[in-house]
Amino acid sequence: MARLPIINPENSTGKAHDLLTAVNKKLGLVPNMTRVMANSPAVLEAYLQFSGSLEGGSLDAKSRERIALETAEANQCEYCLSAHSAIGKMVGLSEAEILDTRPAHSKDVKSAAALNFSRLVIEKRGAVNEADVEAARKAGLTNGELAEVVALTVLNLFTNYVNTAFQVDIDFPVVKGLSAVAR
Repeated sequence: MARLPIINPENSTGKAHDLLTAVNKKLGLVPNMTRVMANSPAVLEAYLQFSGSLEGGSLDAKSRERIALETAEANQCEYCLSAHSAIGKMVGLSEAEILDTRPAHSKDVKSAAALNFSRLVIEKRGAVNEADVEAARKAGLTNGELAEVVALTVLNLFTNYVNTAFQVDIDFPVVKGLSAVAR
């Protein structure tokens, strides 16, 4: 059970109602994560703007979902693992690609570099070094893509922390973390 109320869009008012209506219009549903964020319309609006801005970046939907999956696995966020496994399939990732991505692996050199760089950002709390940046560049990531990898990692840390802190009820087919599966 979520630690914050899951706001019902039909009973919401004001800015929260407007934002939840926009989510429903875009996705055809209102995920529990956004319903919980609606407890503070400023939080939901920040999430939607940040996410929306990155959708217009140079990294495609598959790359964005790979980073979301890798970040969720690193943070053991089952809500995000579940949501992004479903979304990953919708944008064309195979089941094998989804599983490979979670521990920051990919058969594609550039995707592997992006995932590795994202994982380093998480593990080093942003304090990556010149060698980390140069390795990602050598694998084909542009300066803009490197900036987007950091931004996407931070966006997903935000959602991981919201979902974990408030124990948001998973409203996607449940996916367990790899460490939980190995037990």
